[in-house]
Amino acid sequence: MTNRLILFFLLIISPISYAQDWDLSDFFVYDAMLEQKVDEVFESLNDTSRAGQMIVPAAGRLGKSQDHLNNLLSKNHIGGILLLNGTKSGFTEMVNDFNQINANHGGLPLLYSADAEPSLIGYKIKNCTPVKKANLMVSRAEVRKFAASICKDLKDIGINYNYAPVVDMSPNEAISYRAFGDNADTAQIWSRVFIEETQKRGIVATAKHFPGHGYVVGDTHKKLVYIDGEMLEVENYRPLINAGVLSIMVAHIAIKNNETYNTNDLPSSVSRNIVTDLLKNKMNFKGLVVTDAMNMGGVASIPNCELKAAKAGCDLILMPIDEEKALKDIISEMSNDQGFQRQVYASVRKIIRLKICLGLL
Repeated sequence: MTNRLILFFLLIISPISYAQDWDLSDFFVYDAMLEQKVDEVFESLNDTSRAGQMIVPAAGRLGKSQDHLNNLLSKNHIGGILLLNGTKSGFTEMVNDFNQINANHGGLPLLYSADAEPSLIGYKIKNCTPVKKANLMVSRAEVRKFAASICKDLKDIGINYNYAPVVDMSPNEAISYRAFGDNADTAQIWSRVFIEETQKRGIVATAKHFPGHGYVVGDTHKKLVYIDGEMLEVENYRPLINAGVLSIMVAHIAIKNNETYNTNDLPSSVSRNIVTDLLKNKMNFKGLVVTDAMNMGGVASIPNCELKAAKAGCDLILMPIDEEKALKDIISEMSNDQGFQRQVYASVRKIIRLKICLGLL
């Protein structure tokens, strides 16, 4: 047998292994090798570290202490960290420290997130490149330009997940300067431009605050607020879902006087009717659903609110009041309810898939 025939024979009978790179554009695309990689990572975790992937506490001036977060990292109890109120250099140093501790304890690479909206980044992360506030932008070109600028600063720090853009309309005074305006077409089109530019640059974009914060009265940081009747902004999300937005944030907004989507005086973030039935099933969103901060006045007083958010269908639980209790509640429910366990596993697989597509794994 000639050498060429021997080589041909070996190629036929031998499995070929090779490195494969994925990016965010692959997240929604079926890929057998990507599925296999997700399975391999998932199977390497126990149920505690699996459920821990859903927990995202905050660091920075308004977050938990570094010692507290270091302790969570040492147990593989969290999947990401929100960097909340600090400086660009301080957060860069913090990310490096957290990465070292996480690696020392064998944790999966972390999702680092920020509220880097055009209207907030200068306040949330000081010393970043100045950008126009969302309500002052005048063209798609400006939206694209400033989204690119924000991404550069986030990349410098090590942040890979942005809780932006705001898709809400502007009438609500707590939202007005953070929104692109009060025209639905502008909100949809400019949000899509921001999302496309952000995800093209390797950072996850998040459309918020589902199902719509613009026409409510009040501020969810302080109390539970209501959409009374029809949800006027929910259709703003459909073109963004169709365009491939990877993440949607659900607000602590209750729905009343709506026969189909009444939340019975509970915020949308803990309502299965809103998160699973509407967003995931009816609107066919297959990306990551993240809660708004769970220490906000609109939700924090609800007993076991983090578990309720997970049961509603949320994949990432942002800023739990007590991370250890939230994780313990989720694990306990998983052992009692196989359906919930399967749901958590599906969330964790999405998180792992996202980390692979970000190039973290």
